[in-house]
Amino acid sequence: MHPDFALGSSFLLQRLLQMDRTLCSLSSPLRSFARHQGGYPVTSPQPVSPQLSQKMLKNVATAEAIQKHRKALGDWFSQQPNEERQFGPSFSLDTIHVDPVIRESSLEEILKPPPELTIQNQLQASRSHTIGLQNLFDVDACGRQVKNVVLYGTVGTGKSTLIKKMVMDWCHGRLPRFELLVPFSCEDLSQSTAPISLRRMITKKYLHLREVVPVLGSANLKVLFVLNGLDRLNLDFHLAHTELCCDPNEPILASAVVVNLLRKYMMPEASIIVTTRPSAVRRIPSKFVGRYVEVCGFSDTSLQKLYFQMRLSQPDCSGASGPATAEETSERDNLVEMLSRNLERHNQIAAACFLPSYCWLVCTTLHFLYFTKSVPPAQTLTGIYTSFLRLNFSGEVLDSTDPSNISMMKYVAKTVGKLAYNGVMSRKTSFSEEDLRRCFEMEMKTENELNLLNVFRSDVFRFFLTPCVQPGKEHTFVFTIPAMQEYLAALYVVLGEKKTLAQRLGKEVSEVIGKVSEDVAVVLSIVSKILPLRVLPVLFNLLKMFPRYFSRFGSKDRDTIARTMAVEMFKEEDYFNDDVLDQINSSILGVEGPMRHPDEVSEDEVFELFPIFMGGLLSRRNRVILDQLGCPIKNLTVFEIAKAMKKTVIRNSKKGLPPSELMDYLFFLHEFQNERFTAEAIQSLRTINLSSVKMTPLKCSVLASVMGTTSHEVEELNLASCHLDVNSLRILFPVLLRCKNLHLQLNSLGPEACREIRDLLLHDKCVVSNLRLADNPLTEQGASYLAEAVAGNSSLRHLSLLHTSLGNQGVEVITQHLAQNKHLEDLDVAYNSVTDAAALALVEEAKKHPTLNKVHLYFNDISEEGKQALHEMRKDRDGIKVLIFLTMGADVSDYWAIILNVVQKNLPIWDRDRVQQHLGLLLEDLECSRRQTVNPWKKAKFMRVENEVKRMLGNIQQGSL
Repeated sequence: MHPDFALGSSFLLQRLLQMDRTLCSLSSPLRSFARHQGGYPVTSPQPVSPQLSQKMLKNVATAEAIQKHRKALGDWFSQQPNEERQFGPSFSLDTIHVDPVIRESSLEEILKPPPELTIQNQLQASRSHTIGLQNLFDVDACGRQVKNVVLYGTVGTGKSTLIKKMVMDWCHGRLPRFELLVPFSCEDLSQSTAPISLRRMITKKYLHLREVVPVLGSANLKVLFVLNGLDRLNLDFHLAHTELCCDPNEPILASAVVVNLLRKYMMPEASIIVTTRPSAVRRIPSKFVGRYVEVCGFSDTSLQKLYFQMRLSQPDCSGASGPATAEETSERDNLVEMLSRNLERHNQIAAACFLPSYCWLVCTTLHFLYFTKSVPPAQTLTGIYTSFLRLNFSGEVLDSTDPSNISMMKYVAKTVGKLAYNGVMSRKTSFSEEDLRRCFEMEMKTENELNLLNVFRSDVFRFFLTPCVQPGKEHTFVFTIPAMQEYLAALYVVLGEKKTLAQRLGKEVSEVIGKVSEDVAVVLSIVSKILPLRVLPVLFNLLKMFPRYFSRFGSKDRDTIARTMAVEMFKEEDYFNDDVLDQINSSILGVEGPMRHPDEVSEDEVFELFPIFMGGLLSRRNRVILDQLGCPIKNLTVFEIAKAMKKTVIRNSKKGLPPSELMDYLFFLHEFQNERFTAEAIQSLRTINLSSVKMTPLKCSVLASVMGTTSHEVEELNLASCHLDVNSLRILFPVLLRCKNLHLQLNSLGPEACREIRDLLLHDKCVVSNLRLADNPLTEQGASYLAEAVAGNSSLRHLSLLHTSLGNQGVEVITQHLAQNKHLEDLDVAYNSVTDAAALALVEEAKKHPTLNKVHLYFNDISEEGKQALHEMRKDRDGIKVLIFLTMGADVSDYWAIILNVVQKNLPIWDRDRVQQHLGLLLEDLECSRRQTVNPWKKAKFMRVENEVKRMLGNIQQGSL
C-alpha cells in the first residue's frame, strides 16, 4: 500500500482538496462562457474542479496526471488552423460558440431511401427530435443507460468542430459527467499496422496518463473515449475476423481495439462517442449503438445570424493591431445588418449557410473584401476557396473500403467539376435531375464506380449542391455558393479533366512507351481498356513507327487550358458588368433596393470569376494545397500554360478594356501570383482607366500589388469617382508616384488626403505633371498642404482645384506660394466662392510667373467690376489667359466648350440653384456681347453658344439633367 493511504482517509481527503485548490490557482483564469443551442442562450455553469472520488484514486499523482491531461488537451485543441489564425484570434472555441442543431435518429431512418431533397424537407427533418449535446448520454426511451453514441453528418455540418468544442468543455470543467476524456483520430489509428494494446495506444498519444492507465478498468472511473472520423477505419465485427479481447494490455490491431471497445467486451463501463459520415454508419451493428445523432448544421436562420454577428463583431476582426475605431466598429455593424437583411429574404444565401462551414466561408470572404489593410493582401480569393476545401476535406478519400483509394476532392473535380463546367459553358446555374445523371452516371460501368457514387450522394452531395429556393425551380439544384460553381469548373479545366479521347489515350500510351519501350503485351493491355480490338493493329503500327506521336497531346491539352482562360477572360458579352469583387459582395450582402418580381425574366448569368479562378489555381501556394487534397498540378504544366496564354492576354489587354473589366484583369493577374508573367503583361499597360470603379482597400491593394511588379512610368491613371479616401492614397502611393496624368476628381479627399498628396508631390521620384483634384472637399486647410506641394514640386504642369471649397483664404495661401514654383502652366480654381480681391491677387501673381499661362476663375463670386479689372489685366500682358466667362471681349471664348462641358459633368453633385444662377449671368453676358458685335460670323457663333446655355437651363428647370 502507498504510504499516503497509511495516514488515514481523512488526511488523504484533506491532501486532495489542498492539491485541487493549488492546481486551480496555478491554472489560467477561465472566462465566462455562453453557449448557444438551437438559437436560445443557455448559461453553462461556472468552471469547477472535478470532484474525483477518493475510491477511484490510488494516489495524488493520478489526480495530478488528469489535471495535466486537461491542460494539455486544452492547449492542443485551442490551436487555430492557419486558415483561421490569419484573421486574428477573434473566434476561438473557448470564448463563444454556436452549436449546430443536432437531432436524435435511428438506423432505420438512416438506411431508408432519402425523401425528395428540397429545402422544405431538409428543414423539417432537422427540426424533429432535437437533442442537446449535454444530453447525448442520457437514458434512452426504454430507460437504458446509453454508452455508445454515433454522431453522423454530411461534410460541412460541423461534426469535427462540435467534438472539438466537447473536448474543450471537458478541459474547462463544463462536462462534469466524465472524469477522464480520451480523444483519438481514426485517421491516425488507420495508419497503425502493428499490433498495439489499448493502454499503449493511450500512453503513446498521452504520455502524462501513464499514472492513470492502471485504474482504467475501475468501474467507478467515468471515462469517455472520443473516436473522430470512423469512416477512415475498416471495422469488421465478425468474430471470424476480429477476435474477442477484453484485456487492455493485449496487443492487437488498432481496428480490433476499437471493435472490442464498441462491443463493450473491453472496458464495458466506458462511454464512447463516434463521429462518422452517413455512408459509414452501417459499419457498426445497431446492437452496439445506444443512440444515433445527426448533426444538421444551422438549419435555423437565427443560428446563422448569431454566428455572423459574433464572428464579424469581434474586436480584432478588422485585423488592426490596436482597438477598433468608431468608424471600423460602425462598418462591422453595417455589414452584419446588411447580411441579416439578406438572410431574412430567405434566398439562396440562407440555404447555403445551412452548413456552418459555408458560414465560415461567407465571413472569411467578407473579411477579405472589407478588412484587407496590407499591401499586397496576404490572401487571394482563390486561396480562400482552396483553404476552405482543405478545412473540410483535408486529403480524405471518398471511401476507405474502395481499392481505388481516390481522394474525395479528386472525385469531386471529375464529377461535380464537369457539371459546373457544362453550366458555365451553357450559361446556366440551375440543374435538373437529368443534368446530374448525365454528369455522374454516364460513365458508371462497374460495381465499385456505383458504390463510390452512392457514397458521394450520401456524404458529399449536399455540400456542393442544394435545392433551389426560387419559385417554380424547387426541383432543380444550384451550387451552394454561386462562386463555387466557377471554382470547380476552373479546377476541372486546370486539372486536365476536360480531354478528348485521343488526348487521354495519348497521355497514357506515351507514358507506357516511355517505361516499357516496345513491350507489346503491356501496351495492348492498356489500350484495350479504351479502344475496341479492331483498332489495335492500326494503333500498334503507329506506335512502332512514331513512338513520340501521342506525347504531343499533352502540350495540346495545355494549349486548350490557356485558350479557355484567355477567351473567358475577355468575353465581350460580359463587358460593362460590375467587377467581380462587387459581384461577390452583392451575392453575399444582397442587392439594396426593390426585389425582382418572381415572374420577371432574369438577366443572363455572368461567369467572370471562372477565368480568374483558373489563374489562381495555378499559383504555387494553391497548388501545394491541391496536392494535399489529391489534385496535383505539375510545375511544367503551369509553365507551358503561362507560355501559351501570354501573347493572347497581352494582345487583348492592349485593346482598351472598360473600367470594370480592367479591374477584373488586374485581379486575375493578382490571383495568378506569377510576378514574371504579370510584369510582362503590365509593361504594355500605359493608360489605366478605372473611373467609377469603387476602389475599396482591397482593390487598391490589388492595383498596387500588380503595378509593383514593374517600375515603368504610367502615362495616365484615371481614378475619378472611385470613392477614394486618405487610406486609399496611402496604399496607392508607390503607383501614384509613377503616373504623369493623375485623375483624382469626384472622390472623398479632404485635408488629410491633401497631406498625402503634398508628400507625393514633394517626393524626389514623383513624375506627376497633370493633377486633377476637382470636386473634392479639400477646404482651406487642405489648400495649405497643396500650397507647400506647389512651392516645392518641379514636375507639375497642370493643377485642377475646381469646386474644392477653397474659399478666399485657400486661394490666397496658394497665391503666396506660387512665386516659389517655376514650372506650373495651368491652374484651375473655378467654382470656389472666390471674390474680387483674391482673384485679382492671384492673376497679378500669375502675370509674374515664368510659365503659368492659364488661370480658371469662372463660377466664382466675382463682380462685374472685378471681371472688367481682370480683363484689363489680361490685356496688359500677352500670354496670360484668364477664364472667367464665355466671352473674350467682342468674341466667344475659345474655352466655352470646356466650361460648359465641366458644368454638364458636375451637375449631379453641384448646387443646381447656384448653377442656374451662374448660367443666367453667362447668358446675359453672351447676349450683351452679341449685340455689340457687327460681324455676322461672330453673331452666329454667339447664337450657337447662347442656344447651348439655354438648352442646359431648360433641362435643369425640367429636372432632366
